[in-house]
Amino acid sequence: MSSLPVAVPAGAVSGRPQPVIDAGTGLSLRPFVEADADVLVRAYADPAIERWHRRTLTREEALEWVRGRAWHRWQAETGAEWAVVAAGVVVGRVGLPALHLDEGVAEVGYWVLPEGRGRGVAGRALTAMTDWLFDLGLHRVELMHSVLNEPSCRVALKNGFDLEGTRRSALLHPDGWHDMHLHARLAPD
Repeated sequence: MSSLPVAVPAGAVSGRPQPVIDAGTGLSLRPFVEADADVLVRAYADPAIERWHRRTLTREEALEWVRGRAWHRWQAETGAEWAVVAAGVVVGRVGLPALHLDEGVAEVGYWVLPEGRGRGVAGRALTAMTDWLFDLGLHRVELMHSVLNEPSCRVALKNGFDLEGTRRSALLHPDGWHDMHLHARLAPD
């Protein structure tokens, strides 16, 4: 039996339905549904999203992602995915590629479709997600992006994620290994 303290007890996530999170000014975060499959396919075919997120999706893969992967990660308390919705239309995604309740740490990632860009969608979704994580009891939220992805760096800095350093040659993209900026926000911030 471990004598280490646990930041957030097991069951804090899987013990309840994945919430809808208000991001203010008509923007909300909600779990993805099967009807979003075509939006996911279109998103991962967008050159700006595909470049930084290193994937494409077929419709079948998108359906499996919504039906299984996202639900299983929520139940296992290892991660989660939300659709970012404005006026009933999906304009982006915010997700938790990593969630470590016992350590009080999560990693957050996001993308925004072309119709949502330039309107502060990424920042509002990021802030709403981070606030929800801190309300849950987490202590640290991390964000990583390629050093070449200047828009993500601006979003992170503008929304209180301090740049902590550069992870050299940390992630393989279609054009080769990228150095990655590591940003973080702490609950006391």
